[in-house]
Amino acid sequence: MGLELMAVWMVIALFGLLFLGVPVPFALAGSGLVFGILGFGPELFGLLPMRVFGVVTNYTLLAIPLFVFMGVMLEKSQLAARMLEVIGRVAGDRSGGMAFAIVVVGVLMGASTGIVAATVVTVGLISLPTLLARGYSKPVACGTICAAGTLGQIIPPSLVLIILSDISGESVGTLFAGALVPGILLAGLYLVYLVVLARLRPDSMPPIPREEREAISLARTLLDLVKVVVPPLMLIVLVLGSIIGGIAAPTEAAGVGALGAIILVAVSGKLSLPVLRETVITTFKITGMTLFVLIAAQVFGLAFRGLGGDRLIETLFGFLPGGVWGGIVFMMLLIFVLGFFLDWIEISYIVLPLMFPWFQQQGVDLAWLCILVAMNLQTSFLTPPFGWSLFYLRGVAPPEVRTRHIYQGVMPYIGIQFLALALLCLIPPLVTWLPAAIGW
Repeated sequence: MGLELMAVWMVIALFGLLFLGVPVPFALAGSGLVFGILGFGPELFGLLPMRVFGVVTNYTLLAIPLFVFMGVMLEKSQLAARMLEVIGRVAGDRSGGMAFAIVVVGVLMGASTGIVAATVVTVGLISLPTLLARGYSKPVACGTICAAGTLGQIIPPSLVLIILSDISGESVGTLFAGALVPGILLAGLYLVYLVVLARLRPDSMPPIPREEREAISLARTLLDLVKVVVPPLMLIVLVLGSIIGGIAAPTEAAGVGALGAIILVAVSGKLSLPVLRETVITTFKITGMTLFVLIAAQVFGLAFRGLGGDRLIETLFGFLPGGVWGGIVFMMLLIFVLGFFLDWIEISYIVLPLMFPWFQQQGVDLAWLCILVAMNLQTSFLTPPFGWSLFYLRGVAPPEVRTRHIYQGVMPYIGIQFLALALLCLIPPLVTWLPAAIGW
């Protein structure tokens, strides 16, 4: 059997294991080890210790536990729950007010983390228990959290954009500017969908009961808005501003966020040794789950490349009809499928270096292409049954939330993301206008 054919069978085996219910890390590592040894023998994995060492010592990935700590600290202290409650009261008798707040908070959290796993986990920990307590439909709550959490893929300062800058040769500033309008556009489309859903199915996203709202005066609500909502949001804006302003790297900004969360909880009078202990333990568990997936992806990615999977992709790319648009469609479909079972870092460094030189020769704007890739990766992160964001939320969701609830909830948002991706393809100035206007 040819090595490239074994690479194809390895992908098929991975899908089979996932359909059988094998946990994602074991399916990734198991299929990679078996087919890698069958194809090349144990020597293929001589570089694996260094790759694993590179993951666990990656300075950038240190942001994951720090941002998770920030989210868990806010969740344990109930500050996040109060924040959503106050925003819900401000929304008055309008259905879906808390869901709107989730999208806004998801934008800010995504902008402050730039890491999908940390953003989905943080937003999930902060908001899901509160939404369920208020009577929200489980699919609506889960879908909104997953969609809002994955905005970190496209909204700067996204780590995805930083990696794409390194691969494409475009400046980080250009990609940040190019992603700003698409990110805001996507969040706006989410809000439009929620408005329509609130009109059609108000029972799926009820407002806070009238009696509870009328028991608190308008002046008290405004005061709570300033005391409860503004400080956490200012913390997120501070974290984002420190990155954009060049004051701190993402990991350093994550440290600022973790410290800021401790200060907010202390000022609110909720900080105690039990809260701190529970926060640290939960952070270890969530971080371990996330890094386990990333380490398993190294095994699969090493075997995939060793078996000639990258050469197979390059050969197929050369036979495509349709010129540039045919190549774009092929790359979008390939990235979408690979996004089911490969980490975005693996996709970026395996697939994109093979394809970007050809697009550059054809005169395609690589900054525009990078934003399409980032939007596409975000879509694949939401798509059942293998979307990474779904697994991240599943890991922190309460027991009453089933996997089918998560799958049902994300389907409308997947359609919205495809619509946004189509708009970026048809109207390139949505990406290129801002970088050109500000001179990046």
